[in-house]
Amino acid sequence: MAAIAPSSSSFSNPSPLPSSTNSQNNASRFTRPFSPIPQKPTVYRPLHISNSLSPKPKPKATSTGSITTTPITTTSDPQTFISRYAPDEPRKGADVLVEALERQGVTDVFAYPGGASMEIHQALTRSSTIRNVLPRHEQGGVFAAEGYARASGLPGVCIATSGPGATNLVSGLADALLDSVPVVAITGQVPRRMIGTDAFQETPIVEVTRSITKHNYLVLDVEEIPRIVREAFFLATSGRPGPVLIDIPKDIQQQLLVPNWNQPMSLPGYMSRLPKSPAESHLDQIVRLVSESKKPVLYVGGGCLNSSDQLRRFVELTGIPVASTLMGLGAYPCSDELSLQMLGMHGTVCANYAVDKSDLLLAFGVRFDDRVTGKLEAFASRAKIVHIDIDSAEIGKNKQPHVSVCADVKLALAGINRILEGKGSKLKLDFSAWREELKEQKVKFPLSYKTFGEAIPPQYAIQVLDELTDGNAIISTGVGQHQMWAAQFYKYRRPRQWLTSGGLGAMGFGLPAAIGAAVANPEAIVVDIDGDGSFMMNVQELATIRVENLPVKIMLLNNQHLGMVVQWEDRFYKANRAHTYLGNPSNESEIFPNMLKFAAACGIPAERVTKKEHLKEAIQKMLDTPGPYLLDVIVPHQEHVLPMIPSGGAFKDVITEGDGRSSY
Repeated sequence: MAAIAPSSSSFSNPSPLPSSTNSQNNASRFTRPFSPIPQKPTVYRPLHISNSLSPKPKPKATSTGSITTTPITTTSDPQTFISRYAPDEPRKGADVLVEALERQGVTDVFAYPGGASMEIHQALTRSSTIRNVLPRHEQGGVFAAEGYARASGLPGVCIATSGPGATNLVSGLADALLDSVPVVAITGQVPRRMIGTDAFQETPIVEVTRSITKHNYLVLDVEEIPRIVREAFFLATSGRPGPVLIDIPKDIQQQLLVPNWNQPMSLPGYMSRLPKSPAESHLDQIVRLVSESKKPVLYVGGGCLNSSDQLRRFVELTGIPVASTLMGLGAYPCSDELSLQMLGMHGTVCANYAVDKSDLLLAFGVRFDDRVTGKLEAFASRAKIVHIDIDSAEIGKNKQPHVSVCADVKLALAGINRILEGKGSKLKLDFSAWREELKEQKVKFPLSYKTFGEAIPPQYAIQVLDELTDGNAIISTGVGQHQMWAAQFYKYRRPRQWLTSGGLGAMGFGLPAAIGAAVANPEAIVVDIDGDGSFMMNVQELATIRVENLPVKIMLLNNQHLGMVVQWEDRFYKANRAHTYLGNPSNESEIFPNMLKFAAACGIPAERVTKKEHLKEAIQKMLDTPGPYLLDVIVPHQEHVLPMIPSGGAFKDVITEGDGRSSY
């Protein structure tokens, strides 16, 4: 996946550390009477828990020259940062934590308070730069942090209390890991002396999240907070981005200290594994393969979101058509004539045809996910495969490439473009016949949908939204049929317009993710295209939207069913309904629950539309209304997402016809 790294100032030579004796004296001298720390505090060894299975490397200095990732600076310049405390003024660990966040450039957090995190919230009230957007559920908070990160490219921050508050973050952390989203999650924990005693609201969240975070920490020494926060942000944003969790016991939050902000990071093993600049010889080899091919195709994923300009330039130089994964939508404009749109299970026929018939597959920033490949042996079986990815673990994991480059896709593409520009017309690349072949497939198998009398086809609703927003809105979704239709029928123009739970497929993602996007981009049009099933899972976040007055528009495609499961029931289970109807079985003629009343309860204007002829006007009204708005679009449950390659199938198994009105 594409990389983000902080500025090189993170590696400047630190000032000398104060002596441990002075440090301990400061801590004990200003300890509150109620603090559980004795007058001569025990020196705790900091515990660091990592997901890495690599052998521990020998500690050694790492040259900053080995870091090749493209920096997106979030850290405040220590020369210009102005603390609200005097340099030698003691303050609580919670205040040190908040100032550490400020020094990382954090301006927004999504935090829900509880007993073990109260000190952090009290410290947040003393910050003049960090705004807390209060979610109504911790899962809403972590999904909002993800939406913030996905829409801005900056790390999202969420905070929860211990026990159930921390465990409510689990789905969001797993989602961020699978989709490579930079998130820093901070959890309160019971005091150190109570850890392991089954105390009230105690869960070992470091153990719970070990396999679903990039790295996590249990803070056992208050003086380590500045270094740990600095490391957490670096880890979350460098290399392949991902979530990092910091678990802070309550007594650590309460302990007083004078912080040392010049502690260096201590990540020798991680630093040594960060990928280097791509070798020129490998890039030359890729250019040679391109020049020898007749039917090349680009297969681009979420790892290309930070290299959109380089990707466009590569396509301009070569004329190679582009197929995108679900996560890669927007890296290359979907409306461009060389875009084949999405490939995979619900991808376009022309995109899947291109991969099937290609002789060269350029896989950039992708992981050969099962929803893309289907039957692995049949996927791109005629093609030589070039795989570029920042994560060495992904190369050869599912599909063995002929040429692989472990590097930042942005740097690799920039290097390839330089070679192509240097060779100029000597290469004589001409793929016009191949493009014409694919154009025929586009014409023969366009994305289409059925009509149901006066009822509103869900795909048509998304097409109208695309038209009225000129393809410029930030779109978030839940998970299911509406998610796939939003991927197919909205034409994304740029990266970070498309926010969806791809790898985990977490229902309930759309509404809180839209909150995060609206906080990160206050001037943007943000629309949550949701299904009734997904929407109900985090419906409480309507309260957050209203209180924060966020201009989030919710276009609810309401079919009263778990649509995607119904589609599989229709296709593979003889339409036997197994608990997929979400309405009221005793009165199927009414829309249940009444989503308009949920909106009204939170003071959000809402309207329902049931006929196709009224749809355009209703969507325009939604977009024109200041602040939040909910539009309940009633759609038929019989519609299916097509094309469809059944799970484990190949391109030859593609389904292009039918819906719930037919028997299979």
